[in-house]
Amino acid sequence: MTMAEVRVKEWGNSLGIVIPKELVKHVGLHKGDTIKVDIVSSKKIDGFGMFKGIGKYKEEEEPHKEFW
Repeated sequence: MTMAEVRVKEWGNSLGIVIPKELVKHVGLHKGDTIKVDIVSSKKIDGFGMFKGIGKYKEEEEPHKEFW
């Protein structure tokens, strides 16, 4: 299976993707070919507020000399 990460774009009232040229050559696609597409949505993670309420950093009082 060949895979590429692409961005969905808007064309008129529709959404579409562009298949990268390198992938087209690698797979041997031609105009009019029929392909199957598996869609896996990848959402961006916003880290803002991720550690809310976790409390302040507190250093351990006993050193762990066995790790050094």
